[in-house]
Amino acid sequence: MAYAPNDRPYYDADSHVMELPDFVTSYADPDVRDDIPEVSYSASIVTDEEVAVIMEQGGKHSDEHVATQLAMGDELIAKSKEIQALGAFNSGDRTQAMDLLGFKKQLVFATHSLVTAFHPSSKTDPKIRYGAARGHNRHMSEFCQPDDRLMGVGAVALDDPELAIKELEWCLNQGLEAIWIPHRSPIDRAPGHIDFDPFWARLAEAGVPFVLHVGGAPLQVHKSWGNNGRKASKDWLGGGENVRTKDAAVLHQAPEMFLSMMVIDGVFHRHPELNGAAVELGAGWVPGMLRRLDDVCRIFARNDESVRFDRTPTEQLSHQMGFTPMPNEDVGRMINESNEDLYLFSSDYPHIEGTKDPIGRFERTLETASEDVKTKFYSENFLRLWPEARVEAAA
Repeated sequence: MAYAPNDRPYYDADSHVMELPDFVTSYADPDVRDDIPEVSYSASIVTDEEVAVIMEQGGKHSDEHVATQLAMGDELIAKSKEIQALGAFNSGDRTQAMDLLGFKKQLVFATHSLVTAFHPSSKTDPKIRYGAARGHNRHMSEFCQPDDRLMGVGAVALDDPELAIKELEWCLNQGLEAIWIPHRSPIDRAPGHIDFDPFWARLAEAGVPFVLHVGGAPLQVHKSWGNNGRKASKDWLGGGENVRTKDAAVLHQAPEMFLSMMVIDGVFHRHPELNGAAVELGAGWVPGMLRRLDDVCRIFARNDESVRFDRTPTEQLSHQMGFTPMPNEDVGRMINESNEDLYLFSSDYPHIEGTKDPIGRFERTLETASEDVKTKFYSENFLRLWPEARVEAAA
């Protein structure tokens, strides 16, 4: 029996691979391999000892461990977490995990392997940064290829327009089904800069959405904001290396700014077939962003012809974007404050942040929602952004 009920199809907009140390380096081109650091778990709840044991076993879980995970059945999502999870880094095991999870499709993101590829420092040679992205993308493509339920997410930073579109083409040719773009600032020009129009146009033409995801910009606020003369704030697990209290309060600001600039610069207006999603960045901020963008564009359009759109920002984003709420957020309230076309279900498997029962948590906030609204949340909004996923799932 699978975790997801059989009452409707469930499409998962967020899951992860837990990379082993050589995830990038073993797949990078030889001329940059030695310049790329291995994946590190130093700032996570996974211990070096756990990773060492897995590497000593040839980069896999023991047969006994896999058998124990399989025996969890429909409780897999509740009990199987982080690097010890079934299919955390082994593609064959992930197929068995998908059987137990019961999701029709699942986007697969990196966890720790994009530090070099996404790092905003200008000190890193672009050849190395884009070489690290290629190593990640090559491995992600291979990981997802055996099971068509797994939708690999490629990674492309926008910093160098020429290298960005070159890597985008490679990702498209390899069948990666979404492109993760860092939403940090600065990148020395706005994402709506004319230099990036070929990039957005190519995504629209290919029918491949871009995605923003937590980790695509610095997770923590500048250290000066934490300097209050008191004890350092903790992250939600009790440590201090993850998203802390102050970080969580303003986590939405970077993706909201990124998307707001894209709207105001007319990216969605010029490319009405361009789709995107903001994943694991919460969604409680979305209704306010829509109201603010509608007001700003309406007021400033009197003198600023660049925001005289034939569709309001709300109409543009409701048609072309999706947002994954956190399990603790009230999806029903968000829908009432905006509309039912905006939000996507996600499990975050195998991350602990996804909770033991994401469907159950979301259901508690959707108790009064109609079946049509629930169907949009669990499947139809996903399929609007990735329409080919419906055909593939039915095959």
